[in-house]
Amino acid sequence: MRITSTSCICPVLVCLCFVQRCYGTAHHGSIKVTRNQTKHIEGETEVHHRPKRGWVWNQFFVLEEHLGPDPQYVGKLHSNSDKGDGSVKYILTGEGAGTIFVIDDTTGDIHSTKSLDREKKTHYVLHAQAIDRRTNKPLEPESEFIIKVQDINDNAPTFTDGPYIVTVPEMSDMGTSVLQVTATDADDPTYGNSARVVYSILQGQPYFSVDPKTGVIRTALHNMDREAREHYSVVIQAKDMAGQVGGLSGSTTVNITLTDVNDNPPRFPQKHYQLYVPESAQVGSAVGKIKANDADTGSNADMKYTIINGDGSGVFSISTDKETREGIISLKKPLNYEKKKSYTLNIEGANTHLDFRFSHLGPFKDVTMLKIIVGDVDEPPLFTLPSYVMDVYENAKIGTVVGTVTAQDPDSANNLVRYFIDHNTGEDTYFTIDANTGTIKTAKAFDREETPWYNITVTASEIESPGLLSHVTIGIKILDVNDNPPELAGDHDVVVCENAKPNQVIQTIGATDRDDFANGQRFHFSLDNSFPLNPNFTLKDNEDNTASILTRRRRFSRTTQDVYYLPIVISDGGIPSLSGSTTLVIRVCACERDGRVRTCHAEAFLSSAGLSTGALIAILLCVVILLAIVVLFITLRRSKKEPLIISEEDVRENVVTYDDEGGGEEDTEAFDITALRNPSAAEELKYRRDVRPEVKPTPKHPTSSSLDSIDVQEFIKQRLAEADLDPSVPPYDSLQTYAYEGQRSEAGSISSLDSATTHSDQDYNYLGDWGPEFKKVAELYGEMESERTT
Repeated sequence: MRITSTSCICPVLVCLCFVQRCYGTAHHGSIKVTRNQTKHIEGETEVHHRPKRGWVWNQFFVLEEHLGPDPQYVGKLHSNSDKGDGSVKYILTGEGAGTIFVIDDTTGDIHSTKSLDREKKTHYVLHAQAIDRRTNKPLEPESEFIIKVQDINDNAPTFTDGPYIVTVPEMSDMGTSVLQVTATDADDPTYGNSARVVYSILQGQPYFSVDPKTGVIRTALHNMDREAREHYSVVIQAKDMAGQVGGLSGSTTVNITLTDVNDNPPRFPQKHYQLYVPESAQVGSAVGKIKANDADTGSNADMKYTIINGDGSGVFSISTDKETREGIISLKKPLNYEKKKSYTLNIEGANTHLDFRFSHLGPFKDVTMLKIIVGDVDEPPLFTLPSYVMDVYENAKIGTVVGTVTAQDPDSANNLVRYFIDHNTGEDTYFTIDANTGTIKTAKAFDREETPWYNITVTASEIESPGLLSHVTIGIKILDVNDNPPELAGDHDVVVCENAKPNQVIQTIGATDRDDFANGQRFHFSLDNSFPLNPNFTLKDNEDNTASILTRRRRFSRTTQDVYYLPIVISDGGIPSLSGSTTLVIRVCACERDGRVRTCHAEAFLSSAGLSTGALIAILLCVVILLAIVVLFITLRRSKKEPLIISEEDVRENVVTYDDEGGGEEDTEAFDITALRNPSAAEELKYRRDVRPEVKPTPKHPTSSSLDSIDVQEFIKQRLAEADLDPSVPPYDSLQTYAYEGQRSEAGSISSLDSATTHSDQDYNYLGDWGPEFKKVAELYGEMESERTT
């Protein structure tokens, strides 16, 4: 199928249409699609052939704002299958099909039935198809084409921001920029000159001019004086079609006001004034007023009155009323007509805010004579600007020039000025200033990230009058250089679930840079190449100053490893580029099926056995107690093995402990145990020698027969009586315990204590047969046997 357009408007389209009509449907301006050549013959198989396609021309043009009585012809559709017998039906679908664009289903002619507006819709996308009228089956595939609305110059330029109100200082140089106006045209800027706007001035000449291409309004005269004329109304026209005849135009009004500058000095209306003051005037009272006129307004008209000379300076004074700008003359001393009848004063009125650009119009002061005032009043130097703003790069070397300040003496003397920095803060030590030229230089290194601005105060004084000072504030901005590597933004708590899948995003990270936006607007993320390839995690740069952390494998286990480390490198887009490295800590956590984290603590290995946390704590406490007992036992054993050292010169009584089991029942050499068998063998009662006893002592062992007959019970009673009657006992209660089991049993004792007084008939020779471990024991008992035999 071919699509043929006959809407040839511009010269280019005329050429295209000419080529189209000369070369037929197989060249530019048509889409030719031949249908599949398929035959269905009984007994024969179906044969498919590749369809043939011609040159593609998929764009029609239709004029906007068509006002003719007939529909506007757009183009023609034609199929190679159309033999002219009406068997082919053409169908048009898409934007505006059936409402704006209609097609003759037999001939394929397309017409536009409505007037179109390109500013509302620039083009329409439609689809064309040829079908068999009898079977309604498509003969060719559906084709898409575009109908573009051709622009005409139907929109005039408009000033969307007008009218304008703007100001410009008076006495500005010729060519000073005032304002730039801009007009917009809704027509197609890519087609013809419909949207090409040219500016011109209709009203406001010869004071102002406008650039025809840019719309910049400039002053056209030198020395435009506000006092002569203050307001101007300028009319600017914008015309399309590059200003040619037939173009549409629009205009706007620019109201320009000249702002005041100090270009007019003050002037006294008279050069001589006469003031009569009675001698009865009170000291401190105002006796007169004087005023100098200034054509300027606002601060430019502010002035100061002073007495520059005269013989009445000690008697009169003058002050300035800031509201009325008048000089108030006051009396300082009492007047005496007989002594002094007249005073001559020269009063000066001078502006306080000078503009040195207009110093040639000066001097900006005037003098009149009144008969009162003092000499010349010197003024301090004035800086060319009320404040200064300078800048310097943070990597500037010491001694780099930052800028220069300038001050001048406003008086006619024009004395030389010296400069110095007020060192009131620590910031002032970062800069130095040349006393003669006012050039400011760096004195220290800077770091913009710590201090981006410095504020210093420069003072100017005249060499001839060092007491008159002027101050100006200077703000110095530290410009940034890329000297800070990027860092990870925030503390990212990276968590990976145990049931994670490969290539799963577990965290998105960002970066920050202490440098400004120009050097820190682009970050690049990558893994640290100095480490081997991480088999568990990887990193993907999202190219939007963020990066994603992804898993490399499936399933993680907290019991195997609960923490992973991923070193990454972050670089910025500054010049030169800087990079910083950091390590992400990735924790393995147990998660729900929906990805919510349940817990991130590693479970104990005994949890599978069913032990609770309380049981585990109890087991640990038991282990700690057992360890404490073992340590205490070892400590006690070591303390018992310490050797006992007794000095031979120590005459005090000592308790000696022997950790010796002795030689058994046959060992009678260690101590005498007879006293244990018979109480009569105990030591007799002994009294203290330093106190005389009041009771007579009991006679010692009257007879040996009585000792044998003394029973243990009697022995205890005797000790009790001695304790009760002894006056030398301590003055407090004491407890003396004696164990008594009663009289001797008829069966006799089975204790081995009595065996110590008799010889044993046991033979210990068998100990020698027990082996080398009992050799020492056999030798001991063998010696004892030999002694008894001897």
